[in-house]
Amino acid sequence: MEEVKRSTDIRLVRKAIRGSVDAYGELITIHKGYLYRMAYLHSGNEDAALEIVQETVLKGFHSIKTLQNPAVFRSWMTTILIHVSSDYYRRNIPFSELPEEEQEQENSGISAEERLDLYAAIRRLPEHYRMVIVLKYFDGLKQDEIAGIMNIPRGSVSSYLTRAKKELRKSLEEGYLNG
Repeated sequence: MEEVKRSTDIRLVRKAIRGSVDAYGELITIHKGYLYRMAYLHSGNEDAALEIVQETVLKGFHSIKTLQNPAVFRSWMTTILIHVSSDYYRRNIPFSELPEEEQEQENSGISAEERLDLYAAIRRLPEHYRMVIVLKYFDGLKQDEIAGIMNIPRGSVSSYLTRAKKELRKSLEEGYLNG
């Protein structure tokens, strides 16, 4: 099943590279949920996430012809999303709380309050730490894939993950001790 989905994506990407607007639209329809989740995890705000996705889709459309390997379309779009998200952060947009549907989501034994604390702590991380945490634990990517997306050495990814987890642990412990 996964193999069929992957070959369909590759076929659509090849058509999009050749200029098919319909194929690009189908790809976006297939990946819109993923793009939105990634944008939301980076921004923490529904409106900001929608704006980031919109900009990502537009930039992807304008540069799809530069994509060399159709098999890496999703990673390629993730890279664009990361750059768009970074530009968005530079404008110092404040973060808001999670939407209700995210708060209600079941999540392996942690309460909604703990999940909110975790997401808030992630949003307080420096951008490069936040990025590796989101890509690793929310998108399930391997360190080599993260290195490729972020265009940094694999060792940096490992180091960022270690430091980010340490900062998260410290932030969450302080929150519970002071709260």
